Amino acid sequence: MTELALFRLPGGRAWLGAGPFEALAAPPSAGGCFYVNDFDLRDPLPWKRPARLVEITPATLRSQAGWNGAEPPRIIWAKPVTEWFKMAFRRIRREVLGRRLEKMVPVLTERGTITAGHPVRLLERVMEAPSNTWGYAFIGQESGFLGASPELLFLMRGAQIETMALAGTAKPGDRADFLSDVKEIEEHEIVVRYLLERLGMLGDVVREPRGLCEASGLLHFQSRLTLALKSPSSADALIRHLHPTPAVGCLPRDEHWLARLRDYRQQLQVPGFFGAPFGFIEPGADSPCHVIVAIRGIGWQGSEAQLPSGCGIVSGSAFDHEWRELRLKRESVTGMLGV
Repeated sequence: MTELALFRLPGGRAWLGAGPFEALAAPPSAGGCFYVNDFDLRDPLPWKRPARLVEITPATLRSQAGWNGAEPPRIIWAKPVTEWFKMAFRRIRREVLGRRLEKMVPVLTERGTITAGHPVRLLERVMEAPSNTWGYAFIGQESGFLGASPELLFLMRGAQIETMALAGTAKPGDRADFLSDVKEIEEHEIVVRYLLERLGMLGDVVREPRGLCEASGLLHFQSRLTLALKSPSSADALIRHLHPTPAVGCLPRDEHWLARLRDYRQQLQVPGFFGAPFGFIEPGADSPCHVIVAIRGIGWQGSEAQLPSGCGIVSGSAFDHEWRELRLKRESVTGMLGV
């Protein structure tokens, strides 16, 4: 099967890249390139230039993807075990209550077995995902990942930067209680404060009022931020300056706590794609660069499927509430992808 990459904008425009991919340390001046890396940004050549790139619609996807008769996948999911996650939760919360840590995001991964079909066919569902999400995919011969994320890390148009804080989660039916939920507001404002501080190093930041975002059956707090860069910056430099935000990482964001975060992710066997930056530069010189946070998706390696979900632990967190949030996030993904 041909290697594939996909990026779909909230407005519906989408591009499909077919391999082999040329791995580059920096994006080509002509654009038309994907950014693919793991959460720890370990790939020194993260820009992947496809051998063929086409702009697609849901109607033209099948003819361009060339999946050679593959059927949609059937996946048998195994119920996740609480033990290791509960241990991580208790240790993190102890650090938070001791005021050594303000927030950290552990990740639980539900696993399953692909009994028939191939996940490549889920590209159809990604293309049909809610219109306020960014669709993404990177598919190799034996492994891959895909999804539809509601979280933008940044959009760069020359010196103009747009980003968002997306944190705090509830079911749409809980809207009234959510609007006054102290814990969820605290979790959101931690991310906003981080972005204001980090972006403030680069220019004058304008924050819009905190609002709501509903996507794939979940409700989130969302705050949009914009700025004009005081001096030129590359997409790579901006990714490393911002990632990981406290929406998927930790605060303080220093090497000690980042190392602890990596330890928890390793202990909980979190797929490398989850929470990582995923990006695309549109074809053409000086084209916009879109970088999202790869959440609300699945990954696979051979016949094993992976369905990760994360939750932010702050001072007001309770295990039962966070465990329910993790389940709601996974259910939103399985519902969206039909798996």
